[in-house]
Formats: sequence, C-alpha cells, structure tokens
Amino acid sequence: MTNDETPGMDSGLLSPVRAGTPVEREVADEAWLQAMLDAEAALARAQAGLGTLPAEAADVIGRVARADRIDLRALAVAARESANPVVALVRAFTEVVAAHDPSAAQYVHRGSTSQDIFDTGAMLVCARALRLVRADLLRVADALDALAERHGDTLMAGRTLGLHAVPTTFGLKAAGWSAQVREAGVRVGRLVDGGLPVSLGGAAGTLAGYLQYAAPDGSPAPDPAAYATALTGAFAAETGLAAPVLPWHALRGPLADVAAALAFVTGSLGKIAVDVQSLGRTEVGEVAEPAVSGRGASSAMPHKRNPVLATLIRAASLQVPALAGALTQCLVTEDERSGGVWHAEWLLLRECLRLAGGASHTAVELCEGLAVDAARMGANARATGALMASERVSAVLALRLGTSTAKRVVSDAAAAAARTGRPLAELLVSDPGVAAVADEKEIAALLDPAAYTGAASSLVRLALADARAGRTSVARSVPLEDS
Repeated sequence: MTNDETPGMDSGLLSPVRAGTPVEREVADEAWLQAMLDAEAALARAQAGLGTLPAEAADVIGRVARADRIDLRALAVAARESANPVVALVRAFTEVVAAHDPSAAQYVHRGSTSQDIFDTGAMLVCARALRLVRADLLRVADALDALAERHGDTLMAGRTLGLHAVPTTFGLKAAGWSAQVREAGVRVGRLVDGGLPVSLGGAAGTLAGYLQYAAPDGSPAPDPAAYATALTGAFAAETGLAAPVLPWHALRGPLADVAAALAFVTGSLGKIAVDVQSLGRTEVGEVAEPAVSGRGASSAMPHKRNPVLATLIRAASLQVPALAGALTQCLVTEDERSGGVWHAEWLLLRECLRLAGGASHTAVELCEGLAVDAARMGANARATGALMASERVSAVLALRLGTSTAKRVVSDAAAAAARTGRPLAELLVSDPGVAAVADEKEIAALLDPAAYTGAASSLVRLALADARAGRTSVARSVPLEDS
C-alpha cells in the first residue's frame, strides 16, 4: 500500500508514545468501524428479542457485521456528504446484508439514528481501550509497590522548589506514586464497570422510531415507557454497556467522565515521569530508566542516553488535559443534536484514549525496570552536611531557648555553614546560649539526616497494607482489579 493510496494515514509519526502499543489497534479507524457494526448487530438482536424483527434477520445482520466487508476509505470520503460516517455506513452495510439475505436488509438500522450507533460505538471503543489502560495501571502500581517495599528506609533528600528540604525515603516517594496510580485505576474502573452507557434515543431522544416499528400495520402499540426501558436494557445487555435512564444525545456527561478519568491517568503517570527525569539528571543520578541497547541515543552526542520513556509519558500528560478540557466544553451543546459540537468530540476522544493508553503501557516498562541507586541517594542527602535536619534541632532548641531565639541561632549558623563549609553542629555549639543547653554530640545526633525521616517508613507500610487490601491510600476508594 503506497502513500498515494492512503492519503491522510495516521501512522503515529508525531505521537510515538502510542505508536505500536495495544491501545492503538483498539482505537484505529477499523476498530471504530467495527464498534459501530457491533452496535448495529446488537440493536438488531435486542429488537429481535422483543419481537420487533425476525430472529433470522438479526442472525444474518450479526454474522456479516464485519469491518473487512466495508471499504473504509470510501466510507470516510462519503461521510463528507452527511457530516458523520453512519449514514454512509448504513447504506454500505445494508448492501452487504442484502447480498447474503435480501429479506434481512430491510431490518438494518430499524428505527435508529446516526448518533445512537456512533455514540454506542464510541462507548464500545472506550470500554475496550480503558480495559487495556486499567490492566497497565495495575502493573504499574504493583511495580511501584515493590519499589516502595524494597526502599522503605532508603534515605534521600526531600526537595521543595528544586532545593533540599528535609530528609525522606525513596520508598515513600514510590508509595505516593503508586497510591495515585491506583486511584487513577479506580476512576477508570468505575467507567469500565458500569459507567459507559449505550446510546438509544432515536432522532430526537424520544425513541419514536423504535416505538413505531414495534407496532407496525396498526397492531396494538406497546406501552411506551415499558418498551423503551426493555429495548434499552436489551441493547445494553447485548453490548455489555450500561443502560441509561434517559437518552444522552445532548447530555454529554459520559464523554466528560471519560475525559476526566484519562486526564487523571496521564497526570498521575506524568508525575512519575517528571520525577524520574529530575532524579535522573547527571548531577543527581539517583534513578535511571531500564537500559535497552540503542534506546535514548542522541543524534549528536555519543555519550548521552536520554530518558525516553519518561519523556514520552510526560508529553502525553501535557496533552491529554488540554484535549480533555475541549471534550468537557462539549457539554455545552444546543437542542437535541448539535451542529458541530458532537462532531468535534470524535478526534478529541480518540486522541485522549491513544495518549493515555500509550502512556500507561509505556509506564509499565519504566516502573518495572526502574534502576534505583540507593548509595547515590544517601550521598546526595548528605551533600549539604547536616543542613537538611536543621528543622529538627531548631525544634529541640526552641523548647530550651525559646522559639524566636532558636530560629535565629539556627538560621544564622546554617547560613554560616553554607558559606564557610564548617559543620553546622560545630557552629551551633560555638554559640554560648546553645552550649549552655546542649553539647556537640547531642547536636550532631539531632542533625543526622537518616534519623529525621519522620513517619516515612510507617507510611510506606500503611500504603502497602492498603494496596494488599485493595484500597487506595489517597482516597480510600474501591479496589482496583484487573479486568
């Protein structure tokens, strides 16, 4: 196949985070086409189950509802004439059904409308992509939990505004990463497990067409509420999606929910990515991405091995919130179907799914293979001498000298230590007031960074216990389970 034969083909050249990942296949044009055909087939089966059309016709429609029977490029071009692909799809699919059974062709898309099929197809695409995301998030969280357990007591510098703050442990950092990833998985799980609805409303959300075909030729009309509920429920059961109470043609909450979850997913993974980039700087050197031959090579500098995985994840984390915001603004849609707002959602949704799916898949490799240099962490934590524990000695001296005096003495001594390189303990005991209430040995012990990690180790154990119990440490929510 040449470039001339596939104009506009998106091969992922400008989006390497998702290129070649499983999610790419689940949201490609062919997958979207198959999802719409799946919706048509499910609708026919649901109607047949309620006696609206012959079971034999539904069987034929289901058997031939395959994307490889439709010319995808011709369908895309034909969509220019109706502003959506479903009109041309119904025409092409009806021809496919007629070729197998002419009598069944009249039952394709019976009583339906383009948005019912497209939106239901979109929810099927979301479900399939989000299951991949959830499984990847579970693997990421498990890998981070293993790091947290291994490094619960590994001393490292806590950093605020880019500078050394107080000591912490790498285990606590990894546990925090994991807790947020698990929370992201919970949010995705809520969608996958009952949060993605079928779309069924007919031309303007009244189901009038479906009701009309349920009572042809003057036969008694079914109770509208009962039939609408039964058809929606049967359609939902056939697709594996949820059954909404009301049609949501102009109520775009389901897409806003997906957008919000995907923004949270990529934001959570982006936090890990940016920390890995920061901790992997040459002068820091505390973590490194898994080494793969040839990966990360610079086109100009032979000595470099760039943090490729973190870079891909971070790029996705910067794009998805913007796309998700655009999807969310599509809640503001006019009338019973928008002229342009509905249409604007499609690529935004797909790109959010692609980027989040690519980022979560990439994060599995990053977190399962992350190299941690505990010795370098310890050395960096002590690079500023005892300054990182100055908070501790200030608190102890405050009880003996008064808060304002202790703060002034410790601040002056810390500044002098940074300026001269002299030990902070030595400078502190040179102050007569300090010397009167503490000796150098006690001050030196108070200033040991390894002895001032607070509840870090205990918090790691609590987080790991939560993870083992299927809870999320950030929100104490429902368990994250693989699908």
